[in-house]
Amino acid sequence: MKNPHQFDSSERPSNSYDFKAVLLVDDDKELATSMQWILADQNFMVDVAHDGAEAILKVKANQYDVVVCDVMMPKLRGDEVYLEATALRPNLADRFIFVTGYAADPKVNVFLTKTGCKYLIKPFPMQTLIDCVRQLLS
Repeated sequence: MKNPHQFDSSERPSNSYDFKAVLLVDDDKELATSMQWILADQNFMVDVAHDGAEAILKVKANQYDVVVCDVMMPKLRGDEVYLEATALRPNLADRFIFVTGYAADPKVNVFLTKTGCKYLIKPFPMQTLIDCVRQLLS
């Protein structure tokens, strides 16, 4: 007979959460902080990198469910981050959401089209970002 005071580790409490990890990469520190708080408020665990090189170090060290990445950044641009990150972790290939103010730039447009990844043009409503992240995870 089961002891009612004994915790059964096979039973998962109904109020537990399955947090998804998001890497947010943007050199605009104010925007990155805003996006971090908004996504964290939606129960995502959010890690931030302020340039592409820092993002690659984080991808090497951690598993992420989604990467939200600016396209134009110092050290490594978003396209370079995508190529290096997906070489390290191929499962991320369809888990990127790019954010850019340069979608009209022909090189940026070709890259975004070629990857087939979701992208948002700055400025964008934060609810759109939340919806994009949720769509990738569903």
